[in-house]
Amino acid sequence: MSVKIWALVLVLFNLSCNTSVKKDVNKKEESSSKSELLQPKIKYSPKDGIIRIYGAGGPQTAIIRAAKVFEKETGNKVVVKFGPESKWTAEAQADADIIWGTAEQSMTAFLQTYTEFKSENVEPIYLRPAAIAVQKGNPKHIRGIKDLLKPGMRIVVVEGAGVYNTSGTGVWEDVVGRTGNLEDLKEFRKNIINYAMGSGAGFKAFKEENADAWITWNYWVITHPEQADLVEIEPDRAIYRDLTVVTNNKADAEAKEFIKFLKSPPAEEIFKSEGWIH
Repeated sequence: MSVKIWALVLVLFNLSCNTSVKKDVNKKEESSSKSELLQPKIKYSPKDGIIRIYGAGGPQTAIIRAAKVFEKETGNKVVVKFGPESKWTAEAQADADIIWGTAEQSMTAFLQTYTEFKSENVEPIYLRPAAIAVQKGNPKHIRGIKDLLKPGMRIVVVEGAGVYNTSGTGVWEDVVGRTGNLEDLKEFRKNIINYAMGSGAGFKAFKEENADAWITWNYWVITHPEQADLVEIEPDRAIYRDLTVVTNNKADAEAKEFIKFLKSPPAEEIFKSEGWIH
């Protein structure tokens, strides 16, 4: 066999090996991006004449109120399920007509599990600001983030820690670091007593550990006025995240009507009363 032929054989062999390696790498990348909650054996069959909507705890109070008005006006039943994703994920993979997300990063994570829903169909419908929850009567006289930098303050924050899908991930850092002062972050961090996985867990820690403050979303205090007081964050540190919804063409047709209603004036009044901005 000539030298030229041997050279050609070697080139083809190397190309074949490289292609195989690339395929293996791609397979690994695809595998690593899949959600641990995804159960491929669950059959997605949402059409049952009932609008089923799922999402994280917090916005459900406004969504449930809006759903009751919608049901009264249209006769279409709406079932709202909320809380930690692990509690409703199997049901949602089987019959969700709508998924709501409490932040863009949270919705993006949901789409890895609820694969019948697509990013291009996600719609932001409301915004809300981060806020400071303090104990009733505000005994530490907290007026803003600057007060939380003082030595001895006891603060609860929310963090997903890379393993839990929560809208609160990184919010405290965004708020405290907003002005570009590293010392603020250093002092604030010294005062954190609990990194809670989820807002529900954060609220529980705030109460049980008698924390001075909890960095959260304004609606948690607005909807629990008997358990905490609200302190607004200074304008130069304000952070907002959105409420998103998504449906698909396999869902009950009425799901799109409910989403449309959630953006209507009657629903907007409900959301506004709980601190949301449209």
